[in-house]
Amino acid sequence: MTVFVLFQTDIYKTRASRVFFGVFTSEAKAVDHAKENGLYTHDAEVVIIECETDKFGEV
Repeated sequence: MTVFVLFQTDIYKTRASRVFFGVFTSEAKAVDHAKENGLYTHDAEVVIIECETDKFGEV
């Protein structure tokens, strides 16, 4: 099964600046929630990472 992890980060997309906002079953749902909650701003970026469940690895 694939899930989509939603983060907000700075404009440079550094890993240290990532803030976790949720796990979703589809990319469209993650985008909708990011828009509804105002995560898209001029000084921040939204990052959505596709991950497989039951797999070990660094995100």
